[in-house]
Amino acid sequence: MTPLTTFALVLAVLFFIAGFVFTVFPVLPGILIIFAGMLVYGLLAGFENLGLLFFVGQAVAVGLSYLADYAAGVWAVKKYGGSSAAVWGSIIGVLAGIFVFGPFGIILGPFLGAVAGEILAGGAPSRALRAGIGTLVGFLGATGIKLVIGAGMVVWFFSRV
Repeated sequence: MTPLTTFALVLAVLFFIAGFVFTVFPVLPGILIIFAGMLVYGLLAGFENLGLLFFVGQAVAVGLSYLADYAAGVWAVKKYGGSSAAVWGSIIGVLAGIFVFGPFGIILGPFLGAVAGEILAGGAPSRALRAGIGTLVGFLGATGIKLVIGAGMVVWFFSRV
């Protein structure tokens, strides 16, 4: 292993660690950071072992993580009794929450959005609170799924280098 390859591998591992941290504490998109670590490795060490199929597969994994994030939130809001208004409120809450609450907006935004959406649609406050709790359950479930996807991505990377 050349010094440049070693440096590239160490840098990739740092990206992977940061990616897992940001998956659990969603300030930045953790799965994208993991993917970026693979790209950095390829740029520095060469793409001999990481071909087009590898990166297409990794991109699909990134897409699946975002789909899981969305689907888990919607499923949990519905499971906890939220209406379509609560689902839309949680989606809007994610976007608005980031700007209003910063990093904590990823958690607070969907919760408050689901509660507000349910109340605006005429739902009872208890139902609105359950829908908000559903967003938290969905967030935790999606985080677990993203950690599994990220681990699979990293294992695949190390099986190739």
